[in-house]
Amino acid sequence: MSSKKGAQGGKAFGILKAKQEEQLEELNKEFLNDPKYNLDEDLEEKLEIFKKKFMEFDLNDHGDIDMMSLKRMLEKLGVPKTHLELKKMIGEVTGGVAEVISYRDFVRMMLGKRSAILKIILMYEEKAKEKEERLAGPPPKKGFADLP
Repeated sequence: MSSKKGAQGGKAFGILKAKQEEQLEELNKEFLNDPKYNLDEDLEEKLEIFKKKFMEFDLNDHGDIDMMSLKRMLEKLGVPKTHLELKKMIGEVTGGVAEVISYRDFVRMMLGKRSAILKIILMYEEKAKEKEERLAGPPPKKGFADLP
């Protein structure tokens, strides 16, 4: 899965993920200390969620989300996109500077005021999970007043 020399599954993969988590935690501390973001409510909790999401989508373990990782992620969410659309999304997040999404860009997008397409999709996924959790058990009985 990984193109790194000598990388393998099991223990080596666990060490690699632990290092990556450590690096992302350092970046989270930068955001916590940044006056631009530290007024945000529940910032620490949000950063922890973003870190887990980013690690889940960083399929090549290079510390960034490339086009193929983004493509697989969106397909997994049920929102497949063309390569052109993916390039546009990455350009929107990175400001057209890079061809991959770094963790720093990812967090800025998620905390920023601009509504990037990727941000909307990820927020939609969270809302869908909340709905799935609430719909446990049989549906409530409906009467004539409930009809459209």
